Parts: sequence; structure tokens; C-alpha cells
Amino acid sequence: MRTPKAISDQQQESLRNLLGQTKTKADFQRVQCLWLRAALNMNPVDTAKAVGWSQSTVKIIQSRYLREGEKVLLGKGRGGRRYSNLTINQEKELLDSFLEKAKSGGVLVVGEIKIAYEELFGKKVPKSTIYRMLARHGWRKIDPRSKHSRTDFAAQEEFKKTSLPSSRKK
Repeated sequence: MRTPKAISDQQQESLRNLLGQTKTKADFQRVQCLWLRAALNMNPVDTAKAVGWSQSTVKIIQSRYLREGEKVLLGKGRGGRRYSNLTINQEKELLDSFLEKAKSGGVLVVGEIKIAYEELFGKKVPKSTIYRMLARHGWRKIDPRSKHSRTDFAAQEEFKKTSLPSSRKK
């Protein structure tokens, strides 16, 4: 078995400070894995029992810290747009070009927005990308209620008054 790489006094002090600065349980446990090794000279088996993790997870955290430093201890958190094609501002500028047409009561065709998006991004994207972008910027689909051009509303009202009920009441 190989001798574990030592953690310097400066790193121990940094770990002690990080214990107080962590905001999530997972971050605290990651720092604690290293602090227990540095301050109490605990092996990965005992550290895993103390933290409530598996031995392999403790070893992974410790080796990543020794290779990459403190950045592996504090996580990014979940959620967010990690894989976006355009920034929010670029999306807004793209949609602003279609805003005038929308304000004048024109019909926006998603296909047109998709073509403009693909020209800006430089690759093909599915329509769902455009719909999600529209939703992200507060645009929603508003369709007028469909009606026939030769609808006679007076005849409809008269029919409602004179027709028999569609179901029997018990």
C-alpha cells in the first residue's frame, strides 16, 4: 500500500476555514473528508464511517483535492443553464427583432424564428429549443378563438332559446 500524500499545515488551516464557510451539507462533508485526514490522520475507512459515505467516495474526494485543489470541495449546485447555445441577451435581441411584428397584431411563425436562431447560432436546432426560448422570455401562444367567417350569431342565439334540452333531467 502506498503512503498517502501529506497535507501541509497551510492546507489544514485553509480546510479549517472552509468548514465554517460551507453552505450545504454535501460541501461540508467533502471538506470534512479532508479535514479528518489532515487533522486527525484518519484513514479512508474510518473517514467514510464518520462522514456516512462509502470508502471509495472518500478516496475519490481526497485524490481530486490533492490533484486539483480547493475548487473540487465547493460544488456548483444543481440546476441552471449549463448547455445554452446563446446567452440570455442574445436571445432577447433575436426576439426583439420579431417584437414589432407581434405588437402590430401579426402572427409569429416559429419556423421564421427558428431560421433566424439557426443563422445566429450556426447550427440546426429542434423546434422545441425555440419554444423553450419563447417561454423563457415570457412569450406565450395566444390563438384567437376559431369561428367561421359567415357565422350568424343571431341565429345561434335563437337556436339556443328554441332547441330542446340535450339531456333529460332526473
